[in-house]
Amino acid sequence: GAEILTGGQQAPTYQTDRRTSSPPKAGAPTDEMGSMIAGVLGEIDDRWSEIFSASGQTYRGPRIVLFRNATNGGRCGMAQSAMGPFYCPPDKQIFLDTGFFREVETRFRGCSGNACKFTAAYIIAHEAGHHIQNLLGILRKVQEAQGRMSKTQANAVEVRVELQADCFAGVWAYNIQAMDRIEPGDIDEALRTASAIGDDKLQQQGRGVVVPDSFTHGSSAQRTRWFNTGFKSGNMQSCDTFRTNQL
Repeated sequence: GAEILTGGQQAPTYQTDRRTSSPPKAGAPTDEMGSMIAGVLGEIDDRWSEIFSASGQTYRGPRIVLFRNATNGGRCGMAQSAMGPFYCPPDKQIFLDTGFFREVETRFRGCSGNACKFTAAYIIAHEAGHHIQNLLGILRKVQEAQGRMSKTQANAVEVRVELQADCFAGVWAYNIQAMDRIEPGDIDEALRTASAIGDDKLQQQGRGVVVPDSFTHGSSAQRTRWFNTGFKSGNMQSCDTFRTNQL
């Protein structure tokens, strides 16, 4: 089942976004939020276990650490709310500031009302996509390659990492839809979230100018396109963002 925790050498993290707002008020995550996240992670783990098993592989899910404001991020350094959700590869942990989901709704206008539950699921599924990349050895290869690149080149590769995680989130959504677990409009809400937290939107809100060379997650259109690629195919092989000229 899903394992949730509360509350060394710094490793690269894989974030959903980079925020510039003031941190939320400190406080323990609510039981309701924790229960919802545990349910989502359990659903994600079940589907990926089936996908891995179908190809003769064994899947072991990530752990989720819920926090408010700041917490120890293990080998990835301190986890702070301003960083947004992120995945720490060496510890195989997803760090989630519970205030982020509310901020997606209020600041980024990424969802509304009950549909925010699937938006939260999309965000967790994106971070789980990084876990899949970690299990498959993709993140290690990327980090080794980035060590030989300029900052601009490394950022360009990072975009491909993030778009693949969006595509993997789409593969998960395809498998959920196949089980009639998705309500009408849920996918649209997830795509609205991808659009709301794309690098170009975030930069416009933060600095008022878009600087493509500094993108590390991809534009809103790219994130939407790659999520849809995974969602329409339901196949991990459709998510090779590293060998395409058309992001």
